[in-house]
Amino acid sequence: MPERTFEIAVLAGDGIGPDVTKEALKALAAVVGRIPSTGYHFTEHPAGAGEYLLHGNPLPDATLEACREADATLLGAMGLPGVRWPSGTEMTPQIDLREVLDLYAGLRPIRLYNPAHSPLRPLSGPLDFVIYRENTEGLFASRKNSADFTAPEARDTLLVTRHATERICRAAFQMASRRRRHVTLVDKANVLPSMAYFRSVFDHVAADFPGVSTSRFYVDAAALYLVKDPCRFDMMVMENMFGDILSDLAAGLVGGMGMAPSGDIGGGHAVFQPSHGSAPDIAGKGIANPIAAILSAALMLEWLDTPDSLRGAKLIHRAVELVCADPANATPDIGGALSTSRLGDRIARQIEECPE
Repeated sequence: MPERTFEIAVLAGDGIGPDVTKEALKALAAVVGRIPSTGYHFTEHPAGAGEYLLHGNPLPDATLEACREADATLLGAMGLPGVRWPSGTEMTPQIDLREVLDLYAGLRPIRLYNPAHSPLRPLSGPLDFVIYRENTEGLFASRKNSADFTAPEARDTLLVTRHATERICRAAFQMASRRRRHVTLVDKANVLPSMAYFRSVFDHVAADFPGVSTSRFYVDAAALYLVKDPCRFDMMVMENMFGDILSDLAAGLVGGMGMAPSGDIGGGHAVFQPSHGSAPDIAGKGIANPIAAILSAALMLEWLDTPDSLRGAKLIHRAVELVCADPANATPDIGGALSTSRLGDRIARQIEECPE
């Protein structure tokens, strides 16, 4: 029997969410096989646009409470393009979770596992950086505004507070201290006063980390250099909307959204999910890339932060690294012909076999 068992809420969600979540759970089962002293109890809960169509609420109260009570939440994908609120926006219960549970740090690791996956060649060095996205405000603060489609204009407000900006910047510097000791601020401080304010808070936090170097890029220049020289980056920190956009661009550098894990992390709660959407056009076809979901499970183990969970995270990362070393081990989105389950099987088998 395991000495400790973590309670994990599972929200498989919409579209390909259930397809890739199944493979993440398969990888976690392989971890338990290697490290039986720690267990994970998974309980699935309904959420998403499909749940709204069935019962009228994309994030039922019972599901929210389960996420609040769990040690962590593993999420597949949420939303369907044709299921929208009267405002015209999609249903995004994953964003509701960020706001209700105060998951302020959007963690978006970007790592290239095989040069064949990237459209950029040649690269100047290893492509391995992290985007820290402020999750609770920014331009997203206006997302619940109503829309009058007959009005002559519509406006959204970009919200930047000292409290939220300071904590996301501090989190970025703390992680940089454990990596290559450099943080890049991405803003638009040459045009927007809110971004100049964001930069002033960043500079204030930077003074507390004299051993970490810094750089500052306007968001348009950051987009250019992510394509031109992405290996220069280590930690990047930015406002919510900028993080939403640049994390997708960054995912494209390493093979696409199927290679991009994420974590939404707060003081006492965290949700881990692939960065991709629900992709309903390929749901159930067995061709979705499960690697982002599997790597999100590894991020979850890192966040649980016990000796056993950290060992498990390293096993997953090493297994993905070894499997991806062969470009034939790939789903169609990264140039291969494997099904979702076959790629998941190979990663799980590698977890069972690879040395620590």
